[in-house]
Amino acid sequence: MSTFLFPTHVAGLAVVLLTLASGARADDWSVAESPGTLAFSLGGVAVVEYVYADETISRPYFTRLRSPAGVQVTRSHPPVAGEDRMDHPDFHPGVWMAFGDINGADFWRLDATVKHDRFIQPAESEEGVLSFATEERYLDADGALVCQSLTRHTLRRTPLGIVVTYDTTFFGDKAFTFGDQEEMGLGVRLATPLRVEAGGPNPAPTGTGEIAADGGRRGSAQIWGTPTQWLDYRGRLEGEPAGVAIFCHSGNFRASRMHARDYGFVCANPFGIAAFKARPASRVTVRPGESLRLRYAVVGHSGTTPTDGQLDQAYQEYVSSER
Repeated sequence: MSTFLFPTHVAGLAVVLLTLASGARADDWSVAESPGTLAFSLGGVAVVEYVYADETISRPYFTRLRSPAGVQVTRSHPPVAGEDRMDHPDFHPGVWMAFGDINGADFWRLDATVKHDRFIQPAESEEGVLSFATEERYLDADGALVCQSLTRHTLRRTPLGIVVTYDTTFFGDKAFTFGDQEEMGLGVRLATPLRVEAGGPNPAPTGTGEIAADGGRRGSAQIWGTPTQWLDYRGRLEGEPAGVAIFCHSGNFRASRMHARDYGFVCANPFGIAAFKARPASRVTVRPGESLRLRYAVVGHSGTTPTDGQLDQAYQEYVSSER
């Protein structure tokens, strides 16, 4: 096992690059650290950045997710005028977990803060899988503690693409309640050309996208608000197939419904019920001594458009690998 040790921060430190070996192989992970950010590469190809401290965005997130070929499949952060749809430049940085209502506090729209406390496991690579773990505090708009979380992330290359996982456990000394909104869970903002819509409020390239989900479902009309195991939002970038798949672990407390929108955004949401016009509002309370665990994966892929069978298989392999 090779371990990335986080360097001691000193005045003027800009970037520290740590590599596994002097000659990078296809399964070699490396990480460049700058203040508040870890940038991960595989075999010398940049694949994603994890930002845990940002003056503008008050929660951790991944940005610039790429396929193994280096094709960026999430929207540029910040979005580029004339190239991107410019809405929600701070809310939608790439890939993130956030909630519009925990005890009434809004962590989605950045009114409340998810504070990165520490790395409880530094980034380590073993048999081609890189992992790290963090501890977070959820603070309301007044700075009061709402709850805490422990999150383990893994990064790996699979036949489908670059997989980034979330395994987050929420707990607290006092009871806290997840409310019922569309914006509650794992969010992904796609690269602008991958969206479905042809137009939009900003000058941007015409969308090339399609939204697919398990069971042969296609399009937001069939997928929005429905329980989903996997979703693949894909289109073409510079003429080549590309996209992002989202996997919702079968061990979550409830299936996730997809807030899937044609403008290039998806939220995998296990809390919204009334928000998706399914039945009366959900209230999920976690009491002292209890915990709530959520697991998801996102996959950046390019080169070919995966079939439903390939996505079914990749989903099952993800569930088997994350127990």
